Amino acid sequence: MDKRVLKNDFLQIEYLTDALRIIGLTPTGKTNMLVEISDLDFPPIQTPYGDFYFRGGHRLWHAPEAMPRTYIPDSELKITDLPDGVLLETPTEQGTGIRKRIEIHLAPDKPSAMLIHTLINDGMWAVDLSPWAITQFRLGGTVILPMPEGNADPAGLLHNRQLSLWPYTRINDSRVKLGDEFILFKADPKLPPFKIGYFSVHGWMAYWLDGVLFRKSFNVQPSVPYPDNNCNAEMYCNHQFVELESLAPLTRLHPGESVKHVETWDLDYGLDSLPEEIRKSLAV
Repeated sequence: MDKRVLKNDFLQIEYLTDALRIIGLTPTGKTNMLVEISDLDFPPIQTPYGDFYFRGGHRLWHAPEAMPRTYIPDSELKITDLPDGVLLETPTEQGTGIRKRIEIHLAPDKPSAMLIHTLINDGMWAVDLSPWAITQFRLGGTVILPMPEGNADPAGLLHNRQLSLWPYTRINDSRVKLGDEFILFKADPKLPPFKIGYFSVHGWMAYWLDGVLFRKSFNVQPSVPYPDNNCNAEMYCNHQFVELESLAPLTRLHPGESVKHVETWDLDYGLDSLPEEIRKSLAV
């Protein structure tokens, strides 16, 4: 796989030149936090349009997940250098009429990057979809999901939290710790897989790995519907990798229109930004 590098004094980001993938996120003095998947470890998925390869790292999909729409194979990539990063763009997908872009803007003075994900409808009819940004990490760390707090209405009579669970998810999975303020998930290599989704009012999720805290932040729009029973944040783990996934609202995208979803990635070498309860849990 041919790849190129963006870097500053704090981190290095690697991306492929022949597929829309970011495959490296390496803090200075550390190892790559993202997972790289070989064809032997994770065989490709067969679709009517060809084989889809996971490859690992960060990718852009459109939700809700469906076969074969979600698994359109990668094709060639157009690469445009930017003053502070790069623009990566695919051709129009066969079968969906959707074109994908990821802009990477690297901060000059800190371990941070902004990613602008764009879906463009080049087809002949409107499509209902949601931009879906998925980041695959190495196992061995802990996922941190902040939960909503406080009343949803003045009297405290309505629900303020909801969870979406996938068919293979075990509610008693020993890796998950449900808390009132946070859900913690220890990303150990076990089966069956585990996936959970919810609506994050805080607009961030994090992963603690090898002494580095990765945090992805995204915009929250509470008054519009999201996929998967109104989820804007999801995590998935199997025996090979763990994913942090953020989603934009569901959008009816008409021909010629586009929709954007922005993530900010921040890395921190300490836990000072987290509550004491979480710091104690991660220090064990």
